[in-house]
Amino acid sequence: LRVSIVAPDGSIIGNAKIKIKPSDGWTGYTATIKTGRSASGSHLELDFPAGAQADIDMVSLFPANTFKGRVNGLRNDLAETLAVLRPKFVRFPGGCVAHGNGIDNIYDWKGSIGPLEARKPLRNLWNYHQTRGLGYHEYFLFCEDLGAEPLPVLSAGVPCQNSGLPGHHSHEPLTTFGQQCGIPMEEMDSYVRDILDLIEYANGDVTTTWGAKRAEAGHPEPFNLKYIGIGNEDLISDVFIPRFKMIFDAIKAEYPDITVIGTVGPFYEGSDYDAGWKLAEELGIPMVDEHYYVHPSWMIHNQDYYDNYRRNSTGVYLGEYAAHLPGRPSNIETALAEALYLTSVERNGDVVAMTSYAPLLAKEGHTQWRPDLIYFNNDSVFPTVDYHVQKMFGSNSGTSYIPSPLNVNSTDSDVTARIGISTVFDRENGDYIVKLVNLLPVSATGTIDLTPLGIDIREVKATRLSGKPADSKATPEDVTLPLPTLTLPPYSFTLFRVKP
Repeated sequence: LRVSIVAPDGSIIGNAKIKIKPSDGWTGYTATIKTGRSASGSHLELDFPAGAQADIDMVSLFPANTFKGRVNGLRNDLAETLAVLRPKFVRFPGGCVAHGNGIDNIYDWKGSIGPLEARKPLRNLWNYHQTRGLGYHEYFLFCEDLGAEPLPVLSAGVPCQNSGLPGHHSHEPLTTFGQQCGIPMEEMDSYVRDILDLIEYANGDVTTTWGAKRAEAGHPEPFNLKYIGIGNEDLISDVFIPRFKMIFDAIKAEYPDITVIGTVGPFYEGSDYDAGWKLAEELGIPMVDEHYYVHPSWMIHNQDYYDNYRRNSTGVYLGEYAAHLPGRPSNIETALAEALYLTSVERNGDVVAMTSYAPLLAKEGHTQWRPDLIYFNNDSVFPTVDYHVQKMFGSNSGTSYIPSPLNVNSTDSDVTARIGISTVFDRENGDYIVKLVNLLPVSATGTIDLTPLGIDIREVKATRLSGKPADSKATPEDVTLPLPTLTLPPYSFTLFRVKP
């Protein structure tokens, strides 16, 4: 068998030969192909001798240079683009992928581990195919390589309420199409056990059943899982509540140190939001996952959104958010609206423990949603303007919030609502980090008094992201900023670090 990488013009840019032996069972074969050049749009060909016959079950072509050199690892440039965000956690496998299109399509983590050829492929609600070459084991390894906490999200025993498929029993009524159905209660004990087994796979000793399977996969040390999400944007209904409670109670009983994250529906208000929060307070759920995709104006005028949340109660994970304009572009206007809003989220860091922009990755020409944070094709990676905001925040998140007003030359609420400041202290290196956002079409002049922090300097090196509102190509640049009186350019996000 000749295995070739073939350029669009038909020329072979690399090949290898594999000798296949007759067999009554499945046999795995591997080869390394060295290419002499790159050619965008190339494809893989398998050429058999005339008259030969073979059954082929799985074909996988991988770059030799993967992130951290992992076998079956991630494409290096994509993973590096994520790594420089310095994420504190990684959510997996993602919203509607987790709870699936009908009960039979709920993501089963056990089908994603073990030998690649033995894994169960899945289609999903977004109508694309998952080989699951990146399964739960690779996910845990990637988090470890990033220095990020894993945050697996599993179905609460119900598929997506927008499913086009019913439950998996013949007596399931057709009226469940597009509505919420649930795993039959008589099968829930087995499903709950699957979730507990995932925690054992991540954290169990090698003497446990699933800890031993992790060790067999090459990682005897535990992955130290601390968080687990149960549910995603679900209807908080009579179907959802008893199934969620079964899972929550079982995790709390067997793994009391695991932080369970619940769900409060798909929006920042409404019946599921209210019912989800009520359930969280009744059960004492440590944290809930809020989602909202909104117009930039909502982020401008709702910077007090978390100011009145209850303290010392259930915390918030803002698991999916983005600023959406008509046509769904990613540009300076959307990015700075998110930056402005994040300054208020940092101010409420005692309530909002974690945030994650969504969606994260999209392949050009194969998307069902806009905007995404990072686009890519077979050759290159294309970070968006919103990505640069995430990078600036992710690399400068700090450990505690410091109140530090910015006094600007206006008292007009429409003006002051478009100017944001967040100052945080970074315990790791002793820096104070100041983030300043101006979402006005004109410059804003203001003063910031850092002397209470032991800082008395006249200028500082800073990073700035700025441009016209529709600019989709803007990238950060280095600037020098005068202090304590400073001028923020129109449509700009400025960040600097200083030591006392």
